[in-house]
This record gives sequence, C-alpha cells and structure tokens, in this order.
Amino acid sequence: MGFEGLLGNHRLKDNLRASLSRGRSAHFYLISGAEGSGKHTLARLLSAALMCSGADAPCLRCEACRKVMNNVHPDIITVADPEKKRVPVDLVRQARADIYTKPNEGKKKIYLFPQELGLEGQNALLKILEEPPQYGVFLLLTDNPERLLPTVRSRCVELALRPLENSLLRQELRRQFPDIEEETLTAVCQRSGGYLGQAIAAVSGASEIPQQTVDFVNAFAARDVLALVSVLVGMEKSKRDVLLPLLEQWVSILEEALASRSGGTALSPSAQKLSTARSSADLLSAIREIQKCIQYAQGNVSPAAICGYLQWALR
Repeated sequence: MGFEGLLGNHRLKDNLRASLSRGRSAHFYLISGAEGSGKHTLARLLSAALMCSGADAPCLRCEACRKVMNNVHPDIITVADPEKKRVPVDLVRQARADIYTKPNEGKKKIYLFPQELGLEGQNALLKILEEPPQYGVFLLLTDNPERLLPTVRSRCVELALRPLENSLLRQELRRQFPDIEEETLTAVCQRSGGYLGQAIAAVSGASEIPQQTVDFVNAFAARDVLALVSVLVGMEKSKRDVLLPLLEQWVSILEEALASRSGGTALSPSAQKLSTARSSADLLSAIREIQKCIQYAQGNVSPAAICGYLQWALR
C-alpha cells in the first residue's frame, strides 16, 4: 500500500520509502505546505509507517496500521488546544516530560503538533529535540516553516509538500465529483493553487456559511448602512476566536468577487452577488479594511473596537 494515499509528491514519497526500507527514521519531522496540501494525510501515513509490522510500510493492513488510521493508537499523542491559535507552552512541557514514559505497545511514541508553536513553545521543545529517547518521534505541521527558529529547523527532516499537477488535480476532482461542470472544474483548479484540500472545499462547500456572513453580504451588496451596522453591532461581544474566522471568510468572499470582476469565475453565490453589486474599487477597499482588522484582532484589539471601526470603514 505504501504512501499512495497521498497524491503527487513522488520524490518525497520515494525518499521516505527508501529511508524506511533501510530502517532509518528521524526523531523530528517538519511537515510543511499550504492549507489543503495534505499535511495531515502525510502525518497519518508516516505515523502508520513508523508503527507498521508488515511489509512495504505503511502496509495499512496490520493491526498497528489500522489503529493509526482509525485514530486509536495509544502511542500517538496529539499536542494541541482547539481553543487556542498556537500550542500552549504548558502542553509542550507536558509532552516533553511524558516522552520518557516508554510506548504502550508500539515501536515508537509519536507526538503530533498540528498547530503552530510560539517562540516559548519552540524553545521548550528544543530541550528534548537535542537528545530524545530512541523511540521518540515528533511531527510538527506548519503552513510556513520560516516561522520556526533556525535551531529548531536544523534538528528536523523537512517534508515539504508541493502543489499537484493540474492534470492530476483535475483527474482526482473529476473522480470525487463526477457531475462537476467543466467551467467550475477549471475555476476551482485555478483558485486552489494545485492543493487538493482547498479544491475539495471549494467544490463541496465544506464550510457552512454563518448567518453573520449572509447578513454582511446582503447588507454590503445593497449598500444598506443600517443593516451593516446591525450585523457588526451584533458581533461586538464575540470572542476573538469567533470573530477572526468570520473576518477571514469575508475577505475570501470579497477576493473571489474581485477576481470575478477581473474575468474569473465566482464559485459561491455570495461572491457572485457582490461581484454584480459592487465595483472593483469598493471590493478592494473593503478587503483592505477587513485585513487591517484581522491584524488588529491578532494584536489583541478588542472585538468591540474592531466592529466599531468597521461600521465606519465599510459605510
């Protein structure tokens, strides 16, 4: 079976197969790539390969592989806090202490870090990366390896995921969505940048549009200032981790609408509506203002202040 579950990236997969067939594995892997590039898929397949008791690891047939693929292997520990943007340093320290407890049943003890690490967390991890126990493995996933300290990157084997070739991406999308229209397929491939996860999300509409986004699109398209103020006033008491995804979604829809006005294809009805109702200058101005507010939110400006600013900036 091997690594066929990960599309494309043939050189990366060949190098992994060669290393594992010789019994060589690293203690620290940095799996990097854009959103939707397959980082989680590769992390799971690599974890299975490191635990595998069959031939052509990961065989995906042995008990160890099945446990890994079903997320029930006791020696694979996910280090993350879904309510935080980054891994809290306390969780890193707990993992650092826990690694000296030997595996329950596996060949390895694997720690998966699906979230970004701050500087404090990276420094805490460095202490164990210098001399990990023989069975210890760390898998760190990141969209941007440049955010990591050079001392961390120097201790890892980096597995950088690449975009898929257009022909392969189209073939896979056509397999998963046999009824997709050719125009939509072409637009999705262009907008996804070659990353299957992004393309699937665009086709399937994986993320449900929240009511605040529906109301924002309707108000902004209609130039209804009172309706827009009403939407933003209702968001003033939102927590930052609720506000940020909403603002990011608004930017994505506005960017899609702007691309449509430049000759592209708007996939979502929301983007189509904005593309028809507002000028390119209006859309670009709104994108800039909301991106500014995303930066404010990341810098700990209060949601109330951000929503108040947008009430003025988007009029």
